[in-house]
Amino acid sequence: MMTSLKMLATGDSGRIVGFDQAGGAYRKKLLAMGLTPGTEFTITRFAPMGDPVEIKLRGFSLSLRKNEASVLMIEKL
Repeated sequence: MMTSLKMLATGDSGRIVGFDQAGGAYRKKLLAMGLTPGTEFTITRFAPMGDPVEIKLRGFSLSLRKNEASVLMIEKL
């Protein structure tokens, strides 16, 4: 079942399935940061106002803004 990053809670894990067609501007940036299809991640924390969100993947932590994170199509593990 595909969902978005904002639907997950701290400690949840997911896998990147692809990118939303409307997010073409962020796609290249996200790929360069290692967010490729098939990559698994864990939500580490959300900022107090919900933006940004920190995820852990490939041995490092990465913070994403809501507009960047909304481009990711993910499945919950």
